[in-house]
Order: sequence, then structure tokens, then C-alpha cells
Amino acid sequence: MMHRLIAAILLGFFSLVASTQEVVWDVDASLVFNNREGGDEQTPDQTFLFSRLNAEVGVALGDGEHAFKGGVSWYQPMIDNGSGYKVLPLLYYQYNHDQWTIAVGAMPRTLIKGRLPRFLWSDSLNYCQPRLRGVLARFARGESFAEMALDWRQMQTQKQREAFNVLFNVDWAVAGGLMLGGHVQYNHLAKRKNAPEGEGVNDDATINAMVGYDFTRHTSLDLLRLDVGAVVQMQRCRALDHWETPAGFVLQARLRKSWFEVGEDFFAGKDLFPLYPMFGSELNLGDPYYRSKVYSRTDVIAHVVNTRYVDLTASLSFHATHRVFGFWQQIGCRFYIDNMIWKNRRDRSSLQRPRLMSTF
Repeated sequence: MMHRLIAAILLGFFSLVASTQEVVWDVDASLVFNNREGGDEQTPDQTFLFSRLNAEVGVALGDGEHAFKGGVSWYQPMIDNGSGYKVLPLLYYQYNHDQWTIAVGAMPRTLIKGRLPRFLWSDSLNYCQPRLRGVLARFARGESFAEMALDWRQMQTQKQREAFNVLFNVDWAVAGGLMLGGHVQYNHLAKRKNAPEGEGVNDDATINAMVGYDFTRHTSLDLLRLDVGAVVQMQRCRALDHWETPAGFVLQARLRKSWFEVGEDFFAGKDLFPLYPMFGSELNLGDPYYRSKVYSRTDVIAHVVNTRYVDLTASLSFHATHRVFGFWQQIGCRFYIDNMIWKNRRDRSSLQRPRLMSTF
């Protein structure tokens, strides 16, 4: 009798799963050409030309509340002999319920909602490190959100240090366009296995408080927002047992009208990465330009084609410090499609909004 009851329960369970499951998939592809000239005091002149492909397939249960996905992330420099590529596995569980999103495993970094300032995450790392390996948790209400991410960046070996970072992002609408938020990040760089004497553990903590105002509702623009705040960096090489605590003022401004966009990032303060000469981007994940006491980056972007599934851009970036001037030219194309976009591909209205945003 008991085994029949168990069989009936299992049959009912699998019938429910079969009736509510859905195959989900997505393809996220990018092509980037970025030519960097000048400013080689902090960032060497170089050219990036590469393609990147994230492809995933999985199953979703309970009207999309639970999903398990797997796939690959393929990074390929455009080199004649095809070398320099990386094929990295993606495998993660994602939970979506009401205002909560939780993901565990090796997942695309595009799941992070907050666009990180470049003193936390440089363009070069954004190109070459497309995965988040750990945990992501987010609470969102409308456009407001708070999220936490744990990324286990390196495993300990004889030649490689153990490394991880913890990140908190907040961007919260208070009232009438007023926004409060910021970022907190902690990077940990441990020793190698059987490390030589004198090799120390390293810490890098960033606290960034921001206040902003979204002027968009008062204009005919698609976006007009200004954010100002402060950033404090705390770094230590435990072998030297000494803390460095540089700080500075930051400003971010964004304007967009139809296909035209302008962005400004300004910093004034002390060298944010005093340990960079010792550990480089293993410890300091931000753009080396923030080692300058004054730094301005101005981006002028043309969205040549911009729909829900493609963002083709051409941009010019002007970098100015108290010593050097840098000039970058970039062409980028991001193409994204998933099972829902494909399902509604004949509905023109559903393909117009929201626009796809480039990750670069």
C-alpha cells in the first residue's frame, strides 16, 4: 500500500514538472575593435580586436521561478593563427521570485545589474573576464536595486595566488529623481601554494558613496543624470604591515538623445592604487588611469543600430590627466537573442523596447 502511495506521489510530481517546465536559451555575442593611443604613462598604446560569445541552454520550472542553465563563454582575439582564445564553462542555478534574484555557480557577468565605475572594474577586465564564479543576490523595486556578488577569481596553485572579491551595488530612487547609492568592494589576494618566505596576503577595499539626480523627466532627452560622491581606497600588503588609504572626489554624468550619447567620468584625489606596481590587476581591478591625481574621461557614442536585440556603436573616448592625454576609438556590436525574443519575433512593438545596452 505504501509503495503505491509513494509511486502515486512521484507520478504526480513528475507530471507537474513536465507540465510546467520550459526550455530556455540565450545567445549573447559581441564584436569589439578598440584602438588606444596616447596616455601610455598608465595604459599602454594597444589595439583590442576580438569576438566574444556566451551561449546557454537550460530548463525553467514554476513559470520561470527556478532555472538551471549551462553553456560556454568563448573569447577569441582576431589573430591569424587563432591563438589566444579562451573557452570557459557556464553552469549555474537561478532563482527569480517577486523582487528577488539569486544565482549560484559560474554565470555571465552580465547578470550584474549595476554598471560598475571603472575604478572598480576596468575595460580590459570587462573584455577578458566574462564570468562571475560564485553567488549573486539582488533585490529590485522598479529601477531601484541593491545587489551583492561574490566572485572567486583565482584558485591557489604553485604559480597562482588565490583571489576573490565581494561587491555591493546600490542605486535607489528616494523621491522626485533623487538617487542614493554607491559601491563597496573587497578584493583579497592570498599566497601561492608553498609560497616563498616574505610573500604576503594582500587586501584591497573600496568604499564609494554616491548621490545623484535624474533630470530626464524635466527634459525631452532619453537620459540626463548626474552623480557625485567620494571614493576611499584601503590597501595593505600584510608582509609590510602598512595600510594605504587614498581618497578622492568622483563625478559621473550621462546624456542620451535617440542615437547620440555622451558620458563624463571625473576623478580628483590621490593615487587610488598605490600597490599597483607590486601586484597589478591581480589586486587592483580598476583602470590604471585612476592612479592620477586628476583624471577626466569623456565618451562620445553613436548608437548606429539600437533595438532590443542589437546595439551597434561607434565611440570616441578622450582621457586627460595632469600629465598625459589619451585617445581611444572603438567600434562595438552586441547581439542578444533568447527564447522569449524569438517567440515574439513577429511582434514589431515587442522588439523595440527596451533597447539592448552594450556591455562595453
